[in-house]
Amino acid sequence: MAKTLEFRGIGKSFPGVRALDNVNFKAEGGKVLALLGENGAGKSTLLKILSGDQPASEGEILVDDKVTAFHSPHDAQAAGISVIYQERQLMPSLSVMENLFAGALPKGKLGLVDKNELYAETQKIISEFGLDIDPAEEVGRLSIANQQMVEIMKAYRRDSDIIAYDEPTAPLSEKEIELMFKVIEKQKAAGKAIIYVSHRMNEIFRITDEIVVLKDGRQVTTLQTKETSEAELIKSMVGRDIGDTYSNLRRNTPTDDVILEVRNLSTPKVKNVSFQIHKGEIVGLAGLVGAGRTEVARALFGADPITGGEILIEGKPVRFRSPREAIDAGVALCPEDRKEQGLVMYRSIADNVAMPVVNYLKKGLGFVDRGQAATLAERAVADYAIKTPTIFKLVAELSGGNQQKVILGRWTSEKVKTRLLLLDEPTKGIDVGTKAEIYQKICDLAREGIGVLFISSELTEVINLADRIYVMRGGSISGCLPRAEATEENVLTLAMADETGDAGKRKEGRA
Repeated sequence: MAKTLEFRGIGKSFPGVRALDNVNFKAEGGKVLALLGENGAGKSTLLKILSGDQPASEGEILVDDKVTAFHSPHDAQAAGISVIYQERQLMPSLSVMENLFAGALPKGKLGLVDKNELYAETQKIISEFGLDIDPAEEVGRLSIANQQMVEIMKAYRRDSDIIAYDEPTAPLSEKEIELMFKVIEKQKAAGKAIIYVSHRMNEIFRITDEIVVLKDGRQVTTLQTKETSEAELIKSMVGRDIGDTYSNLRRNTPTDDVILEVRNLSTPKVKNVSFQIHKGEIVGLAGLVGAGRTEVARALFGADPITGGEILIEGKPVRFRSPREAIDAGVALCPEDRKEQGLVMYRSIADNVAMPVVNYLKKGLGFVDRGQAATLAERAVADYAIKTPTIFKLVAELSGGNQQKVILGRWTSEKVKTRLLLLDEPTKGIDVGTKAEIYQKICDLAREGIGVLFISSELTEVINLADRIYVMRGGSISGCLPRAEATEENVLTLAMADETGDAGKRKEGRA
């Protein structure tokens, strides 16, 4: 029997902030409802209320037309509700099977955990998803993409009647996204009510039936997916027509000067990787999840050990033993997981912006010059239009897009003197309006002569932003495409080609 979920007059207030105001909509069983809005529109707050993680200030939640109150996540799960958050809710030191069956471990006759049954049941779910994961593998050792798949499998295992997905595909490859979409289609056919939060328009139009748009905590409109367009949705979200995101960019022409040359770079995860980045050039690094893109960026930043090859910055060989040495040489990294690796969440914007140069801001007895730190933060807030009432606001209280802007603001202050900027999934979980701002900032940095390495799982943005694209497969470079030849088909051919095939023989080109 199909389930229904209804939000009726939902409001939520925090001190000084009205996060949600009179939200009303119904999600019907057998349908996928998209929840769309800019970062900070109230989507995550609404899902936290649904999951029992936070109480609503006013309004009601109805399941099958009956008013229901959730005082904890346990209450929501008992009512048949699962929320898959963008921030994974996993226990990294436990195995995949222990995470999947947490709270419902199969027991044997003596009341002990039946590990054989636990392994078998976990393997059954993994096989349904078509994944290559060992049920006994420690979750913390998995890639971020596979951790996300474990999060999705947790909800699938509960067989909940109402499932909310919060940016589920952000760390996933095209192959994994296809697997997840098949699961959603199966849930939809079984009469589940599904809420789907994503900033990826192609996903919205592919799998959803209805769209609710939020802006500044208010419900702007409710539309049938088949009866709307991407332009109409964007205008509803941002309150203006932003036009063609890519054609409006003010671009740069790279110089012939090489800022970075990588020769036969090898690490425990990549082998014989070679490429160049010129001053003012945006070079894309594409490939499926696990191809080695992140590992290349981490090696260039001194975060992972190098076992062979050379790195040259402006023609001079370097071998960074730590990120500190890379930063001092003008190399900066915006990491794949901004919350875990890029920010100190419970420190202020000012503290986060000042971190790379804190040693240069000391005076007198070694105390940090708070005035200089504040100046850097104020400039970052202004340059990147970071939405905050004060530079002393905790980074944890910002939306994902504004958190990403804090990282960019940190690396592009005049104190850091960045020459090479490594961007790993810089727009993950960010709304279309903020993406457009970040794209232009990246182009502006290139116009200043900074070399940019741009890594993204969204092929559309790599193709449209990069001057050249190197494609990785199995830890190695399988080819390079100039912008004129950069199509999704060509990139995917290189990303998935047989190593012995012709695809890997494509010559390197300049745009």
